[in-house]
Amino acid sequence: MRQLGISIYPQYGTEKEQFDYLERASSHGFSRLFTCLMSVSEEKDVKQMKNLLSRAQKLGYEVIADVSPSVFQDLQLSYKDLGYFKELGLSGLRLDLGFSGLEESIMSMNEYGLKIELNVSQGTKYLEQILSYSPNKHALIGCHNFYPRKYTGLSREHFLKCSKQYKEHGIRTAAMISSSHANYGPWPVQEGLPTLEEHRYLPIIVQAKDLFNTGVIDDLIIGNAFASEEELSQLGRLNRYLLELSIQFQSGISQVERKIALERTHINRGDVSAYVIRSTESRIEFKKEAFPAHHTELIKRGHVTIDNDLYERYKGELHIALKEMENEGKSNIIGNIAEEELFLLNKIEPWQKFKLVEKKS
Repeated sequence: MRQLGISIYPQYGTEKEQFDYLERASSHGFSRLFTCLMSVSEEKDVKQMKNLLSRAQKLGYEVIADVSPSVFQDLQLSYKDLGYFKELGLSGLRLDLGFSGLEESIMSMNEYGLKIELNVSQGTKYLEQILSYSPNKHALIGCHNFYPRKYTGLSREHFLKCSKQYKEHGIRTAAMISSSHANYGPWPVQEGLPTLEEHRYLPIIVQAKDLFNTGVIDDLIIGNAFASEEELSQLGRLNRYLLELSIQFQSGISQVERKIALERTHINRGDVSAYVIRSTESRIEFKKEAFPAHHTELIKRGHVTIDNDLYERYKGELHIALKEMENEGKSNIIGNIAEEELFLLNKIEPWQKFKLVEKKS
């Protein structure tokens, strides 16, 4: 099952705010919690961390904390015994910097069942180095970095390359998305906390749709705190396995056209076009229906069209335009894909299934 997660940093926000956030996110189906031990230094922060993790455990969260070799040194701990982290209330450790590979393999054999989460964003042979030491592969998971400073997030090319490396070895992956309403992260710089740079100023729901649609990410975690109730609700309702594109309808379209758009899972034909995404089954199901011509102006990228009665064989077929095209009066423009989601059109593969959902104004 794909999971959703939140992040909380004990040094930011009151205990009540943190507990309320845990409970609200849980009510929307969130089940992962990320936090950072590297930024917890004062005794009061450690106490608040313990209280936070205790509440998270009761709510059923899987809790992973960011650590580095310096955390082991500062706490005078050995990577051979992870008992301290289990007692703290963690489900696993995220190794931000990591060790040599041997240490990670030993940590993966820990007797407490703690997950060892690796940094997916590095782009090196780090994973292969660990695997060469015969770790407990079932204890290994991976999560990308987040990037507080703008222009430092990952490129899509690097992100995909790194993610595929982990998926090819059957290792669970996660990435970070960024709330536009949150103010807190592990460090003072706050310009969003996405994994992908191109996501920095996108609505959080669009970031999530994009990352799940890549097929190389299993879990999504909101990197900054505290996301708004609306953001939590949107993500909780999100289809985690099927891409849903938001459509804004034209006024005056028919009920049959609305039904074709909204009440089916669309399939992009395998013999793909450079001009349109084609969903053709509706022309068979609704071949006896009438489709009078309307809204037959120039077709622009993102327009959703249904061929009308003038196209006979094709009437009832739904298209999403990838490019601007002339309209000879045979295609009804019934709506358009939301502006912020237009880039997703080029991510739809041959035979991919998707749905259209109405965007509320």
